[in-house]
Amino acid sequence: MLEQYRTVRAPGSQEIVIRKSRFIGHVMPVKNEEEAVQFIEDIKKQHWNATHNCSAFMIGERDEIQRQSDDGEPSGTAGKPILEVIRSQGVKNVAIVVTRYFGGIMLGAGGLIRAYADGAAIALEAGEVITRVLRREVFVELDYTWLGKVENELRGRGIQTGETLFTDKVTLTCLPRNDEGDAFMAWITDLTQGQALVTEGRRLYYNEGE
Repeated sequence: MLEQYRTVRAPGSQEIVIRKSRFIGHVMPVKNEEEAVQFIEDIKKQHWNATHNCSAFMIGERDEIQRQSDDGEPSGTAGKPILEVIRSQGVKNVAIVVTRYFGGIMLGAGGLIRAYADGAAIALEAGEVITRVLRREVFVELDYTWLGKVENELRGRGIQTGETLFTDKVTLTCLPRNDEGDAFMAWITDLTQGQALVTEGRRLYYNEGE
């Protein structure tokens, strides 16, 4: 698993007009090719009367799945520039569709490439590019007498936390970055003088800063 990667926060769309043609950029975070294909089909149904619905998507830790479609535009003038914007911005697991409503003025190959690249860029802007960070669940079970001290130390170090479980003891869910997990567990064991029961859970992605 990657320690972190860039993607979009949510679906989004945005429109620009270039020489009377409307270009609407749509973006969707996707987990697999099936979701990407479904998103593209949904946009095509929504904009069934558009001149073109050109698309591209990139999926996988190593960008293993990359697809593009010119949807009737001259070869290489639409799908490829959309894919290049995804690649150049370093985002993963996203699908983009740029819808065009022709305005009557020909743009030429160079104009089309720029227009579809701009459409992809405003789509990413609408979806809000974020960084997803891999974190490790670390469960810290301790006596209540330790709670105040440990919570203060966690706040002081800026350690993200999740649910706290209160039973005969208290169990804190700590979420250090995955690459800092081992050091964190050693630190919390030392802080509690070995009196805390420290166990690992899952590795999960969280939005940076949240």
